[in-house]
Amino acid sequence: MRTLYIECSMGAAGDMLASALLELTDNADSIIEKLNSMGIPNVKFIKEDSVKCGIKGTHLKVLVNEKEEYEHHSSHSSMRNVEEIITSLKTSAGIKENALSVYRIIAEAESKVHGVPVTDIHFHEVGTFDAIADIVSVCLIIDELSPDEILSSPVNTGSGQVKCAHGVLPVPAPATALILNGIPTYSNGINSELCTPTGAALLKYFAKEFCDRPLMKTEKIGYGMGNKDFETANCVRVFLCERESRESFITELSFNVDDMTGEEIGFLTENLFENGAREVFTVPVGMKKSRPGTLVSILCDEEKKEEMLSVIFKHSTTIGVREELKKRYVLNRRIETVHTPYGDIRKKISSGFGAEKSKYEYNDLAEIAKKNSMSLKEAQLIAEEYDT
Repeated sequence: MRTLYIECSMGAAGDMLASALLELTDNADSIIEKLNSMGIPNVKFIKEDSVKCGIKGTHLKVLVNEKEEYEHHSSHSSMRNVEEIITSLKTSAGIKENALSVYRIIAEAESKVHGVPVTDIHFHEVGTFDAIADIVSVCLIIDELSPDEILSSPVNTGSGQVKCAHGVLPVPAPATALILNGIPTYSNGINSELCTPTGAALLKYFAKEFCDRPLMKTEKIGYGMGNKDFETANCVRVFLCERESRESFITELSFNVDDMTGEEIGFLTENLFENGAREVFTVPVGMKKSRPGTLVSILCDEEKKEEMLSVIFKHSTTIGVREELKKRYVLNRRIETVHTPYGDIRKKISSGFGAEKSKYEYNDLAEIAKKNSMSLKEAQLIAEEYDT
């Protein structure tokens, strides 16, 4: 299993995460070209070497109107402005949706902190083009790396106070602290804001689990450097690793209903997937008094159970849910990219237990088919033709 592990011993900021991830890619210059061609207004990405405490790493500099973030004043942007900018970018729909989802995490936190609706939120530190650039660049590079799972260490938030648009606030800032709810955090006494709202939201959205670094075979290591200097190297470190095929556990939640329409069950299913379900399936069953009904089963990670239950009770008519912990066996997975004149197509290869199988990524096939007015089968034949 291809695993990305993020080490946050010096916190996390959007630019540091992007810089670290950039070091894991096969062709960093190509990634920079893609970032600069996306069309973020007045933004330019520059890759720089950086050394902290004798460790060489990368700093992904973001210039807005030829200036870095600390050289200009932050502008105020609404969530609607942010959505318009991100949806207009020249990149895939999946990358745009991930970026918007990260921003929604920030917007919801700011909304709760300030006591106003999300539509009335005006971002300060996270509303400028450089913050959009940080979020979109992380989403793009993760899409390029295509890990099967993303894990993170507990997060060092730093301590003390930070000056922002609303005044002097404690570290972690209120919005950051809210985003980090449910995530293991600590402070080792460094008097500075180490984890930003952007960094916190990216971790919350992408990381499946927050844990110590597990047993795995490391393939690549990346160092993303911050701007500040401390006695400890100011960097985010990332590991791209391979984990052996292994047994794991997954939670199954299930319930029977006989008073929901197909549309209602479909709506429930969509909401379950949006909130992190790994699989949702239905089976026709016979119920009391010979009534036909539906068995709804949801597979999810244990840490997602409470969210699944909230969705189930909100969007279904059931008043009870069964739970069962099940053992499962997982193949190693890796992603290869097939280059064609119509665009790149990712191929997922799974192996282990004496078997190997592969499958082209549906979203990539569908995008090529739509753009070129061809069938899905024709797009697959193109993938097979250029798959060497």
